[in-house]
This record gives sequence, C-alpha cells and structure tokens, in this order.
Amino acid sequence: MQQQQPQQNTTQQPGYYPQPPNVVTTKDSLYFADMLSWNLLAMKKAHFFASQCQDQEVVTAIEKAGQMHQRHYQKILTHIQGQNQMQQQQPLQ
Repeated sequence: MQQQQPQQNTTQQPGYYPQPPNVVTTKDSLYFADMLSWNLLAMKKAHFFASQCQDQEVVTAIEKAGQMHQRHYQKILTHIQGQNQMQQQQPLQ
C-alpha cells in the first residue's frame, strides 16, 4: 500500500499588508456613509430623549452618549477628508 503525499498548495496566497492600501473602494465609501448615518441618527435620538427626560442624571448620561456619537461622526468625517486629500495629491498612472 502506498501512502499518498499531501498535495502542496501551489497557488500564491495574498501577501500581508502592514498598512492598508491608499485606496477607498466603492464598498468602503458606502460603508463610511452608513457609519455616518448611524452616528447621526444616534446623536439625534440622544438629543430627543434627553429633552424628554426629567431626571437630571439620566439626561446627563444620554447627553454623554450623544456626544460620544458626535465624536465618532467627526472622526469618521476627518478620516474620509484625509483620504480624499491623499488621493487628490497622487498623480494618475
């Protein structure tokens, strides 16, 4: 009886990227738009619910959550704007 040799994988596996490529795909931009929408909606809901509350501790907690979503929104927006500037500076190939 012969033993079968395990087949060696001859296909190249994608290399490891130490840093993501400087490209924003359509799928990436749609996901950024979704994240911005989610955070904007969370900010609006927090503002609305804080205005409906009478307990000051609850109001403070909800406002704090709304501010967190606002920071996330700004951080995502800053990232997108930085990415756009980088793409505009690169010459076309």
